[in-house]
Amino acid sequence: MAALVLALAGFAVIDSMNVLNVGVVSAVIFDSRLRRRSPIPSALSFIAGVFTVTTTFGLCTVLGLDFLATLVHFHVTAAIRIRGELLLGGVLMCLAFFPLTAQSSAPGWAMAAMRERPWLLGFLGLAVGIGQAPTSVPYLTGLATLSALHPRPTAWPLIVITYCAVVLLPPLLILALSTRRTPRATRIHRRLVRVLTEYGPRSVRILFLVFGVGLVTNALVNYKTLW
Repeated sequence: MAALVLALAGFAVIDSMNVLNVGVVSAVIFDSRLRRRSPIPSALSFIAGVFTVTTTFGLCTVLGLDFLATLVHFHVTAAIRIRGELLLGGVLMCLAFFPLTAQSSAPGWAMAAMRERPWLLGFLGLAVGIGQAPTSVPYLTGLATLSALHPRPTAWPLIVITYCAVVLLPPLLILALSTRRTPRATRIHRRLVRVLTEYGPRSVRILFLVFGVGLVTNALVNYKTLW
């Protein structure tokens, strides 16, 4: 159980370095300051939209994988697990050398909608979540790992919800810092945004490489179990 929690925590840290989420929240904060409005309603609406979709996707995915495994009487053997580690490790190592590009600012139509009705940013969050959840390799890996556990922890829905909450901690922290006008909070806010936008994608690639090498190494050490 401890190994599962550590693995999911690592995947959540990788997922949290999402440039788009940080960019949208930063754009909302900047626009709200120009108009002398509070950024909290719009930013929280966006974050809630992302959280709702990613959480729902995770819960449904685990239940769906469990249903399919029961339907076809599929059991995860040691050989299947090691082969899965080898395959996933190879994919992560390939992704580590693939440049990560992502939109880092909110679309113009979203900003225009926010100025009129802040709650409409929730629909942008839903759209972003729909795009992020099924394409996030760390998230899908964590869900597959959780689904393969037998017996599965009784608190697994809480694990999925906590994972999604951890992923959204950076934009929440940026929003919280924006509500404080002290020089120290402003410096931390600017530094955090700069670090995430400049070094976030690079850090994700490094973590992909580290996790990939670790999985492939473990699979090769247990090569006798492959067959």
